[in-house]
Amino acid sequence: MRKLLAVAGVLLVALAGCRGTSPDDAKSGAASNETVKIMVGGIDKVIYLPAKLTEQLGGFKAEGLNVQLLTEPSGATAENVLISGDVQGVVGFYDHTIDLQTKGKCITSVVQLADVPGEVEMVAASKAATIKGPADFKGRKMGVTSPGSSTDFLTQYLATKGGLTKADYTTVKAGAGATFIAELDNGGIDAGMTTDPTAAQLVSTGKGKVLLDMRTEQGTKAALGGLYPASSLYMDCAWVQAHPAQVQKLANAFVKTLRWIKGHSADEVAAKMPADYNGGNPQLYAKAVHDTIGMFNADGRMKPEGAQNVLQVLGQFSPNVQGKKGQIDLAKTYTTAYVEKVAP
Repeated sequence: MRKLLAVAGVLLVALAGCRGTSPDDAKSGAASNETVKIMVGGIDKVIYLPAKLTEQLGGFKAEGLNVQLLTEPSGATAENVLISGDVQGVVGFYDHTIDLQTKGKCITSVVQLADVPGEVEMVAASKAATIKGPADFKGRKMGVTSPGSSTDFLTQYLATKGGLTKADYTTVKAGAGATFIAELDNGGIDAGMTTDPTAAQLVSTGKGKVLLDMRTEQGTKAALGGLYPASSLYMDCAWVQAHPAQVQKLANAFVKTLRWIKGHSADEVAAKMPADYNGGNPQLYAKAVHDTIGMFNADGRMKPEGAQNVLQVLGQFSPNVQGKKGQIDLAKTYTTAYVEKVAP
């Protein structure tokens, strides 16, 4: 009898285990204990701060999610990791969803973190007197994160505002952080596009000056002529469709973080971030957060006119999108379905 009871117990455990991983559960996203890997295109960049802040605030755990945040310095590299299936999501620029659609990939932004790029066009202090606007890019070495990156497309767009083409200046891969600072300091680039805290470090040391500020809606409209939705959580469409419950929990976590940001000061936000993010200078890091924090929205929604503006820019400067602008289905590049369901 004891043997029969033992066998019955084993069978019940086995059946329970099978029930917990059934295709129906997986499809609905019920298996939420599964690790969700998210690649961040530079986890210490303030423009992507909501990702790490959500983890710091315990937002993922509160939703019952096991999220692993990874980092790559370039958004272009981050998207490749998503396509290969090594991660389930990317916190990066929304424009990648449009670019990838031209390659037959369906990628969609499920949470739009910002309506502006959060980028800053910095000029070397020694060149500030002669580089005062996009028209002065001519003959200069212009730094971007990497060729084909969002900063590359935006630099090209700015150049056209100054009556120039890409052939009028030299594009230099300057990376971010210490690499970008070194390039600007040693003359590898005359000017370049970067984000905080790099911009704050350059200004504080006197090595660089702000030429164009796209950390605010006003500055973005002045530089680009309209909004340019950037930082977002984007994911493979097929994964989103197969895991709606998990995507909803991710949306819940990120939107709650965006609301938290709006209700707290830059100093309070900076204090929640890992100590090593401030590079040994908490005051400077807090200033970097202060200068950038206004870029984040409070609801995670995409503004349709912003998405249209991104398509307009890529249609002119992205080799993949040029000539295919009319074929892009913007409705597939983002969704507001999940952020709209986040409880007040």
